[in-house]
Formats: sequence, C-alpha cells, structure tokens
Amino acid sequence: MSIFQLKLDNKVPPPVVATLIAVLMWGLSAYEPALHLSAKMTETLVLLLVIVGVSFDVCGLLAFRQSKTTINPMSPDRTTALVTGGIYRLSRNPMYVGLVLFLTAWAIQLSMLWPFIGPVLFVIYINRFQIAPEERVMEAKFADEYSVYMNKVRRWL
Repeated sequence: MSIFQLKLDNKVPPPVVATLIAVLMWGLSAYEPALHLSAKMTETLVLLLVIVGVSFDVCGLLAFRQSKTTINPMSPDRTTALVTGGIYRLSRNPMYVGLVLFLTAWAIQLSMLWPFIGPVLFVIYINRFQIAPEERVMEAKFADEYSVYMNKVRRWL
C-alpha cells in the first residue's frame, strides 16, 4: 500500500467527496460542448435519477438501522453485522450508488458534457479510498460469509 493511499483511506466522508466533485462539475459546466436535451427531458431525467438515488440511500440506511450496525463510513471497524438483505441484494454499496445517481442528475441539470466526468471521478475515488478499505475490514470480520456475499452481489450494480 502506498503512503498516499493510507492517508486517504476512510478519511473524507463520501458525501463530502460528492459535494466537492459537484462543485468541480459546476466549474466544468462553463466549457463546451453542450448537452442538447429539451427542458422537459432534462427535468424528467433529473427527477427520476434523484428519486432512485434517494430510494437507494434511504433503503441502505434503513437496512443498517434494522441490523443495528454503524452507518458511519469513516469507521468500518465499528460494524457489528453483515447486512445482505433488502437493497443489499442488488448492491454491496447502495448508498454510494445513490450518490452516483445524484451526481449524474446534476450533470444532466448542468446541460453540458464535461460535468459527466464527475460521477466517473467519484466512482474511482470511492472504489480506491472508501470501498477497498471497507472490504478489507468486512473480510477480516466476517471471513467466509463476506466472501460468499461478494461472489453473489456486485460492488455497484
């Protein structure tokens, strides 16, 4: 592991990462080329993505609450239960999927093509500095049960 990776592992809360990337996306929206969608299409896509994103986030949070385990992504070592039911049958990281959907909705709302790099940057960052460290903890805590779950359910979708 590099020193760079160790310094960023579980250090920046994912909503903060998403917010910083959203600001970058806004800055990039000043540059061509434009995304040519009608106002109605833009509104419909944004609304749909936000609804699905909120659904993923809320379902993920509720599943953690029902299992009485931590929802704090900065402290995966405090996890007390492996959550595999509900939305966690579709994705091992539904709350991060929700954030990607919000960023995608924001890119569409900005109506320019460059902001679409934002969701990609988010996935790259979260995979390396948030999910990989979380998975190491989960493998250590739940061993074979987590391996079976990893083989059944994809990291994202």
